[in-house]
Parts: sequence; C-alpha cells; structure tokens
Amino acid sequence: MHLAYPAVLAVLLFCTGLYGVLARRNAILVLMSVELMLNAVNLNLVAFDVWLRDALHGGQALTLFTIAIAAAEIGIGLAIVLAVYRNRGSSDIDSLRDTAETDDAETLPDEVDAVRDTTADQATAPAGKAKKAEATA
Repeated sequence: MHLAYPAVLAVLLFCTGLYGVLARRNAILVLMSVELMLNAVNLNLVAFDVWLRDALHGGQALTLFTIAIAAAEIGIGLAIVLAVYRNRGSSDIDSLRDTAETDDAETLPDEVDAVRDTTADQATAPAGKAKKAEATA
C-alpha cells in the first residue's frame, strides 16, 4: 500500500477538524473536531511507522499516548462544558466571552470599602434612632 492514501485521508480528517474548530460555536462540536484532528495525527503516526518498518514501533507507541491524552482531554473538556451549561444554560462559545477576566483588580478594594461603610452605617443606624428617641422623650 502506498503512503499517499493514508496521508491524504489524514489531511482530509485534519482539515475537517480544523474547520470544525474554527467555524463551530457549540463547545461539544469543537471538542469533537479536536478529536478528529487527533485521529488524523494517529493515522499519520501508524502509517509512517508501517512505511518506515520501525523495529521499535515508535509510531504505534506514540499513538497509544495520543489516545490516552485524547481521552483525558475529552473527559476534562466535557466536565467543563457541563459545568458551563449548568451555570449559563447554553454551551455556546460566543456567550463565554463575557467570563473573561478583566483588569478590575484595582477597583475591587474600593468596592469592598464602600460595602463596609454601608454595613457600618446600617449597624449604627438603630443606635442613632434609639438616642433620638431618648432625647425626645
């Protein structure tokens, strides 16, 4: 068998996966597209291992590592997608852009001080009302 056949199939699989990563908005479809890309790499590793007649079968060993990494990636990725779906009600990637961190770290202590001032005013308000009631009585 020629090396061109599995190589062309791997290129088609990788391009399909790349299109899916770049064009899809659903996080689960993006994860599936990444899996297609990893399977294209696996196909190339096995094809070149057979073509080079490697005595140690390094391509097949690397394929097993790639499969293990892909399984871990899909497990963690699905856990993240499910957590986002539970919190937001959608797994749309475009809606996740508002979860990005901003540089509001400097303004946070001011907001905390404002909250402390409001709670301190609320705590002293009943005592002030009691003093006014005693003064008028």
